[in-house]
Amino acid sequence: MNITLRRETHQDYRTVESLTRDAFWNLFVPGCDEHYLVHTMRNHPDFVKELAFVAEYNGEIIGNIMYLKTSVIQVDGNETLETLSFGPVCVAPQYQHKGVGHQLISHTMTLAASLNYKAIIILGYPHNYCKHGFKSSKDFNICDGSGRFPFGQLAKELVPGVFKGKNWKYHLKDIYNIDPSAVEEFDKQFAHREKEYRISQEEFSIAVRAFLE
Repeated sequence: MNITLRRETHQDYRTVESLTRDAFWNLFVPGCDEHYLVHTMRNHPDFVKELAFVAEYNGEIIGNIMYLKTSVIQVDGNETLETLSFGPVCVAPQYQHKGVGHQLISHTMTLAASLNYKAIIILGYPHNYCKHGFKSSKDFNICDGSGRFPFGQLAKELVPGVFKGKNWKYHLKDIYNIDPSAVEEFDKQFAHREKEYRISQEEFSIAVRAFLE
């Protein structure tokens, strides 16, 4: 597909929120909260505006990606290393599996490296991100806040060896602790859609409870 990648503008906000809602609705849980997360991320102090991109096809926004500044803390020392996290990454359902998400991720990771960011840590399905060079965070000795290694906690070094030789702990931002009642209220601004069960929700439930030993 011949798509155009550009930075998100204020005029794109509601279109991107609607797109995110369409992409994630009933995928991981009945309904979704990713569109609310997108809405709140833009006002977060760690939001990286320079890395918020949309993908256009024939003048229509069909995908987007957003980043937050994050960090890891050395477990047995005082060092803090600034990192990035991206997500949600979404593509309109009718354009999925056509390389749109791949282009959004590749383009913004290259830009992130040029802006001197050293690494990216995300939560996601490995089969979606290993092709972009992501590995289990355990391979870099990066645990979560409880000291465990989640199945979906993945990392990519933008500067080779930046994690080497040390043990790290990664803490999720509070913004990801989403209030369901706030999501319900925000969702009233969009056309009604039924919340339904999907097999993908069972797979997600298993994945988020899985840890590497």
